[in-house]
Amino acid sequence: MPPRKLTACLSLPSFGQHQASQYPPGILPVILSQAVCAEEKAGLRLLEWRKLVCGVMIVVAPASLIAQGTGAALLHSDGGTWLNGDPAPASIAIFPDAFIQTQKGYTAKIDADGSTVLVQPETVVQFEGDELVLDHGGLQLDTAREMKVRVNCITVIPLTADRTQYDVTDVDGKVKVVAYKNDVKIHYGGAVTRRSKEGASSDVIVREGEQASRDERCGALIKTAGAIDAHGAILNSPWAIGAAVVGVGVLTCLGLCHGDDPVSPSKP
Repeated sequence: MPPRKLTACLSLPSFGQHQASQYPPGILPVILSQAVCAEEKAGLRLLEWRKLVCGVMIVVAPASLIAQGTGAALLHSDGGTWLNGDPAPASIAIFPDAFIQTQKGYTAKIDADGSTVLVQPETVVQFEGDELVLDHGGLQLDTAREMKVRVNCITVIPLTADRTQYDVTDVDGKVKVVAYKNDVKIHYGGAVTRRSKEGASSDVIVREGEQASRDERCGALIKTAGAIDAHGAILNSPWAIGAAVVGVGVLTCLGLCHGDDPVSPSKP
């Protein structure tokens, strides 16, 4: 067979339409080479198709993981964003316990299952699947999966599984919650739950179109009170009370036993 450099991939009739003897001498090698060329073209198309399928798989696979409820999400940024202490790429899959930090003038977006979160500039937040732990900064949430935001002992919780839009900002120790669509609740959770004098919970409902602000250090007062309860006043301890009772008893006994005689008589 002649070298393949003779092939020009021309459109020529096939053997099924003409007899081999009808072709002039030397044309058969060209026709055979044309067949090889067509086969090579088909192979290249198959290779390109495989590359296309692989590219689609790379894009779709992370989203399918999110849809399967693995707690994963996608982080998108245009720079100025750090993930677990390293610069974050334009798009990357994140998992629970991931730390995200945005620099001044930069934002990032978290796409989770049924929720989208815009991370404002100069924000530090930890991703926990269905909950975000905000250290400081601001978050804008659009969720249909009741995604929560926790700041210290405060947790902001959507009150419906319907689409809820709200903001949470933690700046200078003050937590501000703004409800844009549907209502959210500010809950004081854990062992530091505050209660009023009537025993009712101090949870606050932020109605759609309203906002509320709270102190993020809600645990500080509880800690101080707990320390007082733990140590207490020393005179209120059982040992102090017992010693006082014994002392009173001794003095009473001395007074009764000596009658009218002084406790320290002048006579020897």
